[in-house]
Amino acid sequence: MDSEKIVNHIVDWLKTYAENAGVKGFVIGVSGGIDSALTSTLCAKTGLPLLCLEMPIHQAESQVSRALNHISWLQDNFKNVSLTKVNLTPVFDSLVSELPSVDNEEDRFMSLANTRARLRMTSLYYFAALHGYLVAGTGNKVEDFGVGFYTKYGDGGVDLSPIADLVKTQVYELAGHLGVIEEILNAAPTDGLWGDDRTDEDQIGASYPELEWAMEMDALQKQHTDFEGRSLEVFTIYKRLNNANKHKMSPIPVCEIPKELL
Repeated sequence: MDSEKIVNHIVDWLKTYAENAGVKGFVIGVSGGIDSALTSTLCAKTGLPLLCLEMPIHQAESQVSRALNHISWLQDNFKNVSLTKVNLTPVFDSLVSELPSVDNEEDRFMSLANTRARLRMTSLYYFAALHGYLVAGTGNKVEDFGVGFYTKYGDGGVDLSPIADLVKTQVYELAGHLGVIEEILNAAPTDGLWGDDRTDEDQIGASYPELEWAMEMDALQKQHTDFEGRSLEVFTIYKRLNNANKHKMSPIPVCEIPKELL
């Protein structure tokens, strides 16, 4: 792919969208992962103000340090980048303390993980409204339209999605082209919602290159019977997640009232 032309295309698209919307700039949550690193770099290249939020919630130190190192790199290269740190750990803990207890804490691990993402979304929109900015999404094509690996109204709650037409390997290629720091390029992808270093692959059961392959096979209308071994296993994982997460990737269903009843 022509990395430089793609970068220019996305940067022009971002700038044009912001100008047409009458907003001043962008706000983005920087996690220390590759997707937010690329998206924030593309936003910075517009020349419009970019506010980077670092929002830890019981975060692994490695994730926090990568996020701050990336933002420092951005500020060294772009004068329009600013940083605000918002420690959401006490907010999260306070909310959890007010929620009804459960018999088995493991029963609500996923609910609480998604709550972290929704607290971050709320913070992003606070600053967006305060400054007249757009919330830039960081989802890639596999996450947003393949397996639905994001939180509904969490990291899925954004104003625009600059890299959602790029698969993960393309995200890495563009990030490398733009000079994103090595520790981010080399870090295993993680959603950062668990307070530890578990990776996306640990949770999904397949790597992003494998998921990209499965997404392509699904687009070609391949069936389970077309595969065996690891290929069958990956395709099954992809189809299961794609079906289970349709509610995220499809428009919200509206109950249409028959005209004769109105």
